Amino acid sequence: MKKTLLISSLVVLTFLITGCEEKQNKINRYIQNWTGVNGVLEVYAGDKLVKRFIKIDKLSTANATEGNFSRPYRYGYGILDENLNFQADSNEKKVYFEFSDYSTSYIFFENPNVKN
Repeated sequence: MKKTLLISSLVVLTFLITGCEEKQNKINRYIQNWTGVNGVLEVYAGDKLVKRFIKIDKLSTANATEGNFSRPYRYGYGILDENLNFQADSNEKKVYFEFSDYSTSYIFFENPNVKN
């Protein structure tokens, strides 16, 4: 009950902050990271699924080391689902991955089969 109240308060606070969309995004990401997400990233070659990463808590945008701009790729950590069965099997490990913003052959979504 207290956790739900705290989350609700943070969401309301997010909407009350005005003038800074990036600050709102950071708060939303913090709430999402704290509550947990079971993200799935699927990578396609044409219409064929070739890679799947599961149990992703967030995707991040790479920032430039100098200057104030984003780099054209996203990255994260997740379990490489080698046999594409939506389960983290004992031989499947957590890995770092990145993919280009110029790619249109990926889908990121929350796994509907996993309870948070």
